[in-house]
Amino acid sequence: MNSICFNGKFFSADEPVLLASNRGYRYGDGLFETMKVQQGNILLADYHFERLYTGIAMLQFEMPRLFLRQRTEDEILHLCKKNKCEQLGRVRLSVFRGNGGLYDEEKALQYLIECWPLNESVSKLNENGLVIDIYSEAEKSCDKFSNLKSANFLPYSMAALYAKEKKVNDCLVLNSTGSIADSTIANLFVIKNGIIVTPGLDEGCVNGVMRRHLLKEMQNAGYDTREVTVSVNDLANADEVFLTNAINGIRWVRQFRDKLYTNIKTTEIYNRFIKTIHT
Repeated sequence: MNSICFNGKFFSADEPVLLASNRGYRYGDGLFETMKVQQGNILLADYHFERLYTGIAMLQFEMPRLFLRQRTEDEILHLCKKNKCEQLGRVRLSVFRGNGGLYDEEKALQYLIECWPLNESVSKLNENGLVIDIYSEAEKSCDKFSNLKSANFLPYSMAALYAKEKKVNDCLVLNSTGSIADSTIANLFVIKNGIIVTPGLDEGCVNGVMRRHLLKEMQNAGYDTREVTVSVNDLANADEVFLTNAINGIRWVRQFRDKLYTNIKTTEIYNRFIKTIHT
């Protein structure tokens, strides 16, 4: 039976630990990190914790004295060991602003750690390309909170439901100007004539850890990468498209509506910059 870690204490995963007044549940007043653990290491841990602490400061949470990075990492890896997924596992670290009503004074951070084993397939480039579409019923704002991994996930939740109804693998979410922000669980990259573009942070996308890693590594290796506005028309004219997140690294896209893509450059990028990640 799986275990969880709530505020530093370990419980059975089927044991209730949150109150009905939890502000994460009531208002989406929280953040989360989805991390990949491989061979007892948290991959790209520096980027994960930097993003988490940036969000905590932005949302004005009061940090508990013992909520330190090393202690949290130790709890994550201990939980992975208890749940037998330290060799390959998915971790969700959620933080939220305690309990109470919207105008209550409590700002003290609480946190919950969960983890599950992963299939070996997540460590390989997907053989069958994804089929994607666009969910146009929601528009993501482009404010200072839009780059956070926020617990307020409604546009993505509805886009995922739409993807399931349409029998596609994922859906892209638009921002308030009609440009593409990101997908339900990933950042978007588009390749055209050897140039690799991704929506800039000012376009409302989540500041993805794998996105950040890839941009840095590709730029250092001399690839022509750009953070720009990406339109639906850019998708229709692209040579290749891929999605990135912390668990899968890269997943190549085979089809967007009537447009079919290759994966030659995507495979090269995967082999150079994803297969080589160790910590």
